[in-house]
Amino acid sequence: MPAVITFVVAVARNGVIGRDGQLPWRLSTDLKLFRRLTMGKPIVMGRKTWETLPKRPLDGRDNIVVTRDAAFRAEGAIVAHSVDDALRIARDLADARGVDEVAVIGGAEIYRATLAAAGRIYLTEVDATPEGDTLFPELDPAVWREVSREPLERGPRDEFGAELRVLERAVGMASS
Repeated sequence: MPAVITFVVAVARNGVIGRDGQLPWRLSTDLKLFRRLTMGKPIVMGRKTWETLPKRPLDGRDNIVVTRDAAFRAEGAIVAHSVDDALRIARDLADARGVDEVAVIGGAEIYRATLAAAGRIYLTEVDATPEGDTLFPELDPAVWREVSREPLERGPRDEFGAELRVLERAVGMASS
C-alpha cells in the first residue's frame, strides 16, 4: 500500500501560517512535535520553505524541494520540478524506507497543490490571530473528519497555547 500523503502544519485561528517568509509565532512545543511527526519520513516542501530553514537539510528525513526553476540546486536535498514528481519520489523513498507516511510541510502553494492527494492532516491549531501574508487553504468539512484532538502542553518557550488536531479524509480516496 502506498504511503499516505500527510500535511504537518501549524495554523492560527485566522488561517495564517506565515508572515514575511517566517512563522508568525514562537512555539517550541510545536517544533518538537513537528520533528517527531516527520522524523524518518520523506518531506516535501516548496523552495520558499526550503530557504527559510535555519539548518538545511532537515536531518533524519529525505528533503524534497519543489521548484519550477530548472537551475535550482538544494545541497543535501532532492529537487523536483513538479508536485507530481515530488510525491512520486517521496512515495518511492517511503516504500524503500518502510515508512507509511510522506509529510508535506509547506508552504501554502504546495499545500494547495497537494490537497487532493492528502489523506491525513496533523494540524496544530495555534490559539492566536497574528497578522500574516500566507494562509492555509480552507478545508471542506464534508471532506475532512477529525479523528483526534489533544491540547499541547504550553512550555516556557511557547508564545501561545495550541492543540493538535488529526484530520483524515472522510470522502473518497486521496488521488495521485
